[in-house]
Amino acid sequence: MGFYLLSLSQFLSAILFLCHFQTTISSSNDSSPSHSCAHDQSLSLLQFKASFSINSSASGYCQHRKTESWKEGTDCCLWDGVTCEMKTGVVTELNLACSLLYGTLHSNSTLFSLRHLRMLDLSDNDFISSHISPQFGQFSNLTHLRLNFSAFAGQVPSEISLLSKLVSLDLAANYYLSLEPISFEKLAQNLTQLRELRLSFVDMSLVAPDSLMNLSSSLSSLKLHSCGLQGKLPSSMRKFKHLQYLNLGENNFSGPIPYDLEQLTELVSLALSGNENDYLSLEPTSFDKLVQNLTQLTELQLSSVDMSLVVPDSLMNLSSSLSSLKLYSCRLQGKLPSSMRKFKHLQYLDLRYNNLTGSIPYEFGQLNELVSIDLSFNDYLSVEPNSFDKIIQNLTKLRGLRLGSVNMDLVTANSLANLSSSLSALGLWGCGLQGKFPGNIFLLPNLQELDLSYNDRLTGSFPSSNASNDLWLLALPYTKISVYLDNDFFTNLKLLEVLVLKYCNILRSNLTLIGHLTHLTRLDLIGNNLGGQIPSSLRNLTQLNSLSLDDNSFSGPIPDFLSTLTQLEILGLSDNHLLGTIPSQISTLSLKLFHLRNNHLHGPIPSSIFKQENLESLSLASNNKFTGEISSSICNLKLLRFLDLSNNSFSGFVPQCLGNFSNSLSLLNLGMNNLQGTIFSTFSKGLEYLNLNGNELEGKIPSSIINCARLEILDLGNNKIEDTFPYFLEMLPELHVLVLKSNKLQGFVNGPTTNDPFPKLRIFDISNNNLSGPLPTEYLYSLEALMTYDKKTASMMANYSVYDYSIVVTWKGSEIEFEKIQSGLGILDFSNNNFTGEIPKLLGKLNGLLQLNLSHNSLRGQIPLSLGMLFNLESLDLSSNLLTGTIPQLLASITFLAVLNLSHNQLEGAIPSGKQFNTFNASSFEGNLGLCGFPMPNCNSSEAPALQPSNFHDGDDSTFFGDGFGWKAVAIGYGSGFVFGVTVGYVVFRTRKPAWFLRLVEDKWNLKARRTKKNARRNGVRRN
Repeated sequence: MGFYLLSLSQFLSAILFLCHFQTTISSSNDSSPSHSCAHDQSLSLLQFKASFSINSSASGYCQHRKTESWKEGTDCCLWDGVTCEMKTGVVTELNLACSLLYGTLHSNSTLFSLRHLRMLDLSDNDFISSHISPQFGQFSNLTHLRLNFSAFAGQVPSEISLLSKLVSLDLAANYYLSLEPISFEKLAQNLTQLRELRLSFVDMSLVAPDSLMNLSSSLSSLKLHSCGLQGKLPSSMRKFKHLQYLNLGENNFSGPIPYDLEQLTELVSLALSGNENDYLSLEPTSFDKLVQNLTQLTELQLSSVDMSLVVPDSLMNLSSSLSSLKLYSCRLQGKLPSSMRKFKHLQYLDLRYNNLTGSIPYEFGQLNELVSIDLSFNDYLSVEPNSFDKIIQNLTKLRGLRLGSVNMDLVTANSLANLSSSLSALGLWGCGLQGKFPGNIFLLPNLQELDLSYNDRLTGSFPSSNASNDLWLLALPYTKISVYLDNDFFTNLKLLEVLVLKYCNILRSNLTLIGHLTHLTRLDLIGNNLGGQIPSSLRNLTQLNSLSLDDNSFSGPIPDFLSTLTQLEILGLSDNHLLGTIPSQISTLSLKLFHLRNNHLHGPIPSSIFKQENLESLSLASNNKFTGEISSSICNLKLLRFLDLSNNSFSGFVPQCLGNFSNSLSLLNLGMNNLQGTIFSTFSKGLEYLNLNGNELEGKIPSSIINCARLEILDLGNNKIEDTFPYFLEMLPELHVLVLKSNKLQGFVNGPTTNDPFPKLRIFDISNNNLSGPLPTEYLYSLEALMTYDKKTASMMANYSVYDYSIVVTWKGSEIEFEKIQSGLGILDFSNNNFTGEIPKLLGKLNGLLQLNLSHNSLRGQIPLSLGMLFNLESLDLSSNLLTGTIPQLLASITFLAVLNLSHNQLEGAIPSGKQFNTFNASSFEGNLGLCGFPMPNCNSSEAPALQPSNFHDGDDSTFFGDGFGWKAVAIGYGSGFVFGVTVGYVVFRTRKPAWFLRLVEDKWNLKARRTKKNARRNGVRRN
């Protein structure tokens, strides 16, 4: 009874409360205006909605259609993404982020009638290269403006600076947007209340870094990642004392990191990674102060900053609260610190591409918060079985484990059975794993990425029947596992998104089932010698973004069905046996990379290629027989970075627009065609490689080429250029290779006209011209790069390259094509001219020379003794001159001298004996009637001695070309001078690097590192 009385009491209390509440609400409504949406605001929003379509691909992974709730006759203040001021009903906030909007945002859009907006977020939509309208400047009350990831293009209008109340401005990731210096100055001066400024990927290449100091000192977040900024970092960053997030990565900053960064004591995240043109540097003292003062740091990213003088143990002074440490490619050297366990909150650790040595400490296993660890590609890092077991047993949260090229020779594959079930990425590239293939890997429930490449001592078969349904990346290139993809593989892995099976022995018959993997976005089958035609079942893979079938034996035509794969951005079909022409339907694709090099294709380039507006890399080079003229329509490809049409049969004139049609053009290779006319007179400032060798170009070399401050390789050989020596080329600060051979250059080569000519030149070929006068002594004295010898086998030009660039040289009596140009390669070829006078003694200072050819001139005097100081010389040709005197005995002490030609001079006396000289035959000395001694039969015979073939294998090639760089004979014959040609191409990204480029770079690096490591093992070199 008490219960019921209590309930009745509660009920009566509730009734009284509701009555009072209703009275209060009514009173409120009587005393204040309605807060429903104003009519004009509703109409403006509906008209704004009507100006766009909804496209599922317009907002990344978003699928929320916010404007679906926008319906006429309903209160707009209740619409999704709309916030109103309660009293007036005007719209004050509009959040349409990730709303699938697709279309052009015009200046007359009704959006700009919403004058009361305080927050506007249009991020992550697709406004298809709309310009940011000056009308944005009318939002005088705006405090937050976010237009990031929305495909805006053009210049940021100066009217943005009128938004004086802005607290947050985000224009990031609009990749074709630029900010001019004047607009930036106004923005910095007027937006005095800014706390957050994010302009990553906006082109600010003309903005001086010191201009950043005009920004508000109240900034808490400054993110200018990949903006093209260049020069020195500002030295007074301490003014931003409230800065918590600073990201200046992927720009072109150089010089030391300013010491005053240590005064930004509120920094939580610091990112200066990827400024790799001239390298930012960090001295040990500055680093110590930095880490001691920045006690709030949780994220530190200094990848590609030169920290070669910083001792790895100094890392231990970093804040113990660190959650992310990324020091990729910092030139750190020494042993890994053994007390890493202090970073108990560390989640992400990336120390790739350094010079770290020794064993990975077992203490790494105590970093039990680690989500991802990458120690790949260091100098002889190793891990002991016990340490490896402890590490993988304790790191239960680990999702990414990458130990590429870490020595795991003693670790058996069975140890992988202890991997955490949370693991999604496993990279053990080239680790020397041995034993039976660990089938349990395919039972890991979350595995998404697997790379066991180059572990050639694994045994067993591919366990397809037990494969996990969640596996979406499989990489097993260069293993000795017999890979058989049976029906189970295709039925069990229906959710597979990325399949990488490079250089596996895959049976051809299995590929007919590959069309079942309909979720694939990337398919990489490079290097399997598959043969036959490209499987028609690929037509079912409509989600493919990347298709790489290079280096197989596919034959037949390029299939028409490729045009149905409308999502394709990367299409690689190089190094096959494809026949016929390029299908005209290719225009339906949205390609960024299209490579067909080294096939058997022919015909003209279809006009559809020139409609690929997003194309960044086009290669049709080598072994193809494309014909016709190069249409000027090719200059419609405004985003092109790399164009390689070499080794074809193109004719007609070189389109003059190729000189400056794309500011991003880095490589232009039109070599070995039948092109006529003159060299274009304007050049893309970003050009790094220019090859016009082997055409019929006439006229002069344009002096405007000096505007290409980044040019590293210039090959104009084998044309009909009539000119004097182009002195202005000495002003190119980055030039490594200059080839002007086989033209009609004439006149004297006088001394340099600048104080520091050709500072980096290592290959200098002006052979087969009509140049006269004495040898250019002053030039020879200024070639600083040739005064030292670099024993490294790295590429001369850069660490990363997509293309294999080759060099054709007359080497040991044959024309040989070698892969890549080595950093230690030094060549001077002045042969087949009319040079007179004596050979300069100072040539002996060029210790980096490996090949010297002064043959077929009119040089007099004696062979300088100083040439005997060229200890790295491998080929010396002084034939067909008027040299007198004896052969210096010191030449016999050049250990690597493999080719010597002193024939047809007026030399006399005894031929030096011993060492390499005992390997040379009579052809090296014929035509010098005064010479005597081996191999000449006597001193006075007027009969020419019988010529014997040179011993091709005399000497050691390894110092010239490095380990792992093969050769192939092109033609036989010697005596016509050094034959040089960069026949394939050279590609380097110095600024922004798209994803497809980075993946190809990784593949190239992996292959090169594998070869280097394998040769080291073969020679008995062991890790410490």
